[in-house]
Amino acid sequence: MSTSYQKPVVSRQALASYLETFLNVNAFKDYAPNGLQVEGKPNIRTIVTGVTACQALIDAAVKVNADAILVHHGFFWKNEPEVITGMKYRRIKALIDNDMSLFGYHLPLDAHHGVGNNAQLAQQLGIISPRVYEHVAQDLLWHGHLEHPLTVAEFSELLCRVLNRKPLHIGDETKMISTLAWCTGGAQDYIDYAAQMGVDAFISGEVSERTFHTATEQGIHYFAAGHHATERFGIQALGEHLAEKYNIEHHFIDIVNPV
Repeated sequence: MSTSYQKPVVSRQALASYLETFLNVNAFKDYAPNGLQVEGKPNIRTIVTGVTACQALIDAAVKVNADAILVHHGFFWKNEPEVITGMKYRRIKALIDNDMSLFGYHLPLDAHHGVGNNAQLAQQLGIISPRVYEHVAQDLLWHGHLEHPLTVAEFSELLCRVLNRKPLHIGDETKMISTLAWCTGGAQDYIDYAAQMGVDAFISGEVSERTFHTATEQGIHYFAAGHHATERFGIQALGEHLAEKYNIEHHFIDIVNPV
């Protein structure tokens, strides 16, 4: 007598509970709710991970029959319109129509020492002794050093190779880079903390007009490496962790974003 194969499954509730503890969600004061944001089916066999819960990611998750989507940038941000109309309506409707859950983890995913965006970026760049600059910006600012000092051109090439995106550099092209601080995403204003630490360079995702003057006057290299690009690795690592823990199917889907 033959029996049909059943994919391994984890309950939605168990997954939400595990991630709340694993990512230490309650330790953060954030700009959006962390955890389950849109409720789907009670049991999960296939998850999709991606940086942002845009329509393209939701549509791609539907195509692979995902039961849940996990993202870094989810819904319901402070100061966004509260009504569910237009773009927000279409996104949420697509999730509900397909009985698909949406989980979002913002600052907790930036900060995690294993699968977090900052930890993963350090790993990708080969940064030695990465560690948190404690008690600053909810422990989101990290620092470390390179195995060997690099020129600006060499370090820019490293960033380009790892992130598949040419970074914007501000600073003296003749000075070498050995020590670094970094915070992924929109953290350009942490450059003041980095300068106080005395590191050679600071890496983040975005740049503002004021960043040029701040970097120039304080004599620190600044690399704007892309908000999306610097935050691809954390959510992917989280999905791989969950796939291994629960033996469920995982697809990381990277929706191209040049910002």
